[in-house]
Amino acid sequence: MKRGTEGRLVLVTCGSASEARRVAEGVVGRRLAACVNVLPRVRSIYRWRGRVERAEEYLLVVKTVRGRLGPLEREIHRLHSYEVPEFLVLPVERGSRAYLRWLRESARG
Repeated sequence: MKRGTEGRLVLVTCGSASEARRVAEGVVGRRLAACVNVLPRVRSIYRWRGRVERAEEYLLVVKTVRGRLGPLEREIHRLHSYEVPEFLVLPVERGSRAYLRWLRESARG
């Protein structure tokens, strides 16, 4: 297992299954991400414009590398319907060498 990687996980929520699929296919298709997991029907409770809101959303777990974060964020903003889409980046501290090699090769343009 390799430590200290350039791998990143990015969390993004979408308001519908079709939007989640479109965003996921768009970023993988442009090699901005190696893989996107779409988790259906997460219940979100959040504050927006001074009010507490509730929504059913789809959570995307995007697997990418540090060097693709800027273009990935721009593409998500372009494809997304939300005024302020979620874009949270988490570092990958450790992973198998083979998986991390695949991640680097798949997410590089």
